[in-house]
Amino acid sequence: MIPDLPSPHLLFLGDITNPLDAKTAMGLRDWCPERCVGQWSLPGCAVDLGLPSMAPDAAVRAGARSVIVGVAPSGGALQPHWVDALAQAPASGLDLISGLHHRLAEIPALARAAKNHGQLLIDVRIPPKNIPLATGQPRSGKRLLTVGTDCCVGKKYTALAMARAMRERGIAVSFRATGQTGILIAGRGIPLDAVVADFLAGAAEVLTPHGDPEHWDVIEGQGSLFHPAYAAVTLGLIHGSQPDALVLCHGAGRVCIDEYENYVIPTLSEAKDHYEGAARLTNPAARVIGVSLNTEALDACAAQQACAEVANATGLPCIDPMRHDLEPLLAACW
Repeated sequence: MIPDLPSPHLLFLGDITNPLDAKTAMGLRDWCPERCVGQWSLPGCAVDLGLPSMAPDAAVRAGARSVIVGVAPSGGALQPHWVDALAQAPASGLDLISGLHHRLAEIPALARAAKNHGQLLIDVRIPPKNIPLATGQPRSGKRLLTVGTDCCVGKKYTALAMARAMRERGIAVSFRATGQTGILIAGRGIPLDAVVADFLAGAAEVLTPHGDPEHWDVIEGQGSLFHPAYAAVTLGLIHGSQPDALVLCHGAGRVCIDEYENYVIPTLSEAKDHYEGAARLTNPAARVIGVSLNTEALDACAAQQACAEVANATGLPCIDPMRHDLEPLLAACW
């Protein structure tokens, strides 16, 4: 459990130009808009959340209590030229919250600013202590894990949407956050990519404990088996969570791993086979039950057609959970 996060928040975007780097800010905007008062961009930023633009002093007047670093660039590093700007947050009376690997308290300028102005520095990408080795033993309850052909294809959104849809239908369900944005949204979870590799599967077991036979854990996926940098965390999460059902997430039109253009994404049928093979090490009954297709770049008609083509190619139900009824995926869970 992370500390209570003072809200509402001002979402810091820095000067990023790739929308995929803004996934933390976008997740907060989309899943807890009531906690977001505005966005804070630096010169050169090419990403717009559609929220009011404001600096920290204006955000305080709008009721903000904290600034959240809303960016998640590859490697999870805080850019050095952002530090002076972020030091304005404590000086304006705002706590500073981050989910990056670079811990706020380890940055002298931010530590001084927080101390001088009596504000908090809160890092959420810190795993619990004493995580055990995985046992590999089966656990009661049901588990659904979202997996992807790449990063930033909709694993978190799909898990949140599936959990919400189950809850609305009276199904006992828990959303299990495994990354910084999911943790910021849910207020709890384990940042799997900050866990020592030997204990990844153990952390996933801790996150998804024994449950009632009809209770579902819907688990936020991480990385991709096909990503040259992040496949390890994906595999550890798969083995430790022992999913009964997997939803394969893919970005419509994406053919290569983002920022690794020499790595071609396999066909969805091939991806399905790879994921089922990996998952069946610890749960022989694991199966991919459907495809979640991120169609945000398509209009409604093209999105419907793309989902139909994927369904025909894979033999699996395919929807965009942010545009379509989730019933086909829910029905496939049983």
